[in-house]
Amino acid sequence: MNPAENRLEETDCVKSLITYMVPMDEKPRRYLCSPPPGMPDITWRSVQQPVSIYNGRASHTRLSLDAQGLVLRQHDTTVRDFYDDNEVRATYYSEVERMVKDLTGASAVIVFDHNVRSSSKAARSRTGTYPPARFAHADYTLLSGPQRVRDLLSSTEAGKRLGRRFMFLNMWRPIKGPVEDDALALCDAQSVDQSDLVATDLIYADRTGEIYNLTFQPKHRWYYFPRMRRDEALIFKCFDSSDRARANCVPHSSFHDPEAPADAAPRESIEARTVAFF
Repeated sequence: MNPAENRLEETDCVKSLITYMVPMDEKPRRYLCSPPPGMPDITWRSVQQPVSIYNGRASHTRLSLDAQGLVLRQHDTTVRDFYDDNEVRATYYSEVERMVKDLTGASAVIVFDHNVRSSSKAARSRTGTYPPARFAHADYTLLSGPQRVRDLLSSTEAGKRLGRRFMFLNMWRPIKGPVEDDALALCDAQSVDQSDLVATDLIYADRTGEIYNLTFQPKHRWYYFPRMRRDEALIFKCFDSSDRARANCVPHSSFHDPEAPADAAPRESIEARTVAFF
């Protein structure tokens, strides 16, 4: 990139707020079941930090899974109703599997979960979907990544797969578009140090999982893709077992776009969780 192109990209951004975790001495916890008496559901404090969120469309030809940990791709789907869980599992899972396999060259891909989200409270009460996640986080840690493979596979198969490279990827797309607000912001994995990531317990009634919260550093570089359409998909890394991988995880969060119209349509999206084996 020449200096003029670099200056153009640096000005093609929005200024907004990303919610980070405030550093703390003890391990943070979030209860997804009833917490012990007197214990809050969430044990950490958060702070909103002003950041620049760069237009990924201005640099999409350079963004890659191996470098920044994220890519945008055109991806048509035959799914008619993303609120129909059976249709998503029967149709969309195979579409995602093919996309991830073609993108990564993996020998096998498992699509094992999905979430549908809406920023409309009325829609969530009607459909039982989730709100956008409005805090910076990464879905898998050095502990929970391998454990998820063990949860998904038999002990024999997991033992074989864990001896080779594997990668968790999220494929995110709008259900309707274009997205006018609550877009997904993704943090360039090359701008994140391991020390910025804080392992956090997710406590369920029958098990404990682990994610990363993100603590603020001024060097974090955030991207988004304005006005994403239904025929576009973001694929980004949540975990990479390879020590040689430059992008091991991509923290992410939705954010309010200060340039959004006052009557912006609620964001509706689906994220499919996958693991790719090499």
